[in-house]
Amino acid sequence: MTQASSLPGVTRAPGLSFRKAQWRMLLAAMFCYLFFYTGRQTFGFAIPGLKEEFGFSSAALGWVSAVLLWAYAVGQAINGNLADKYGGRRIMTAGAVLSCGANGYFQALGWAPGSRLISNWWGISERGRAYGLYVFAAGCASVLSYVTSIVVIDVMHLDWRWIFRLPVLLMLVGGIVFYLLARERPEDMGFEPLADTGVANADDASKALEGDTETSWQRYKAVLKNKRLLIAALSLGFQNAARYGLIVWVPVHFLGVDWKSGDGMIDPKWITIALPVGMAVGALSNGWISDRLFGSKRYLAIMLYTGLGALTSLWMWTLPAHSAVGLVALFLCGFFVYGPASSFWALCPDLVGAKRSGTATGVMNFSSYLFAGLAEPMIGSVLDATGDTSLIFVIVLIACSCSALVALFIRR
Repeated sequence: MTQASSLPGVTRAPGLSFRKAQWRMLLAAMFCYLFFYTGRQTFGFAIPGLKEEFGFSSAALGWVSAVLLWAYAVGQAINGNLADKYGGRRIMTAGAVLSCGANGYFQALGWAPGSRLISNWWGISERGRAYGLYVFAAGCASVLSYVTSIVVIDVMHLDWRWIFRLPVLLMLVGGIVFYLLARERPEDMGFEPLADTGVANADDASKALEGDTETSWQRYKAVLKNKRLLIAALSLGFQNAARYGLIVWVPVHFLGVDWKSGDGMIDPKWITIALPVGMAVGALSNGWISDRLFGSKRYLAIMLYTGLGALTSLWMWTLPAHSAVGLVALFLCGFFVYGPASSFWALCPDLVGAKRSGTATGVMNFSSYLFAGLAEPMIGSVLDATGDTSLIFVIVLIACSCSALVALFIRR
């Protein structure tokens, strides 16, 4: 346990232990990121309205989604390094505030900076659990984005434009609360620096430069020379293509042409909620499994879940869209497809050290959203050509299988 330091001019709240401060930072980052997806994952619910009003094809809307994801990808490559340079607290807050007015690039000011702050407070032995909770918050953000979209179109009876106007206001609240509660490092609250922030592999550790004077170029150079991280980035790319294939197109599959009204015992709009709920729970479980069951060997947890994600996607493909069993299958699909994200993000500080974790997270996320953007117009074109929205799950199956195969080469 980290002990209180005697740093001059730094005081900490009476009775605040390091453990309590640790959880406070994690919960602050989780709370802030809980609202980020209201600016990025509501597009699928707007697609039926856009098609109806303007006659856009699925392929055209796939390109719109791709442009958003690629803008986000570019932002990740830049902003992770900014978090290492200027601190995650300031950059993440800026992302929450700026995303209320513009999206894409500004959304990329959230994830890597929050990850950077968490890596300052949580060491290798507990990092899987910490990142599992952080990714759990991201999964809950998906739930929130789905729920707020449904409320806008089904409860408030507003048109698709309001999906992009109302839910994003929650990010402003999240950003302000985060800035008030969070502190960048243990030293900022009078504690000693965290002892086990290093890397998990001896070979990688010997190459890491841990100095605070490292330049942006040195950080990028060191991260891009890390072969394990680049392999993980490729595996994550396939995993995120599968994830966004579900996030964007599952509402289209379940809502179909009758998107304003649902038939049967369960309204299909509400069946879709099973997907992000499964994603949230899956992320929470995978981080714990990578620490406890696999001894922080993240690639094993990644391979297990992406393999099962492929199998559950195959099951989803065989089910009719309005099936009650589909509720369970969709939950499991989200659980296994998104769950590995916890292990992927814990790999960043594991492989390159905490002081480069923002840059590493940004590079990983660039690959992640590059692949997701490439998949979107492809999915749209397949749906246009076949008219069969269930083929979404075949594409997800292929992407998950590729992710699992590549993850095998991350091993230490």
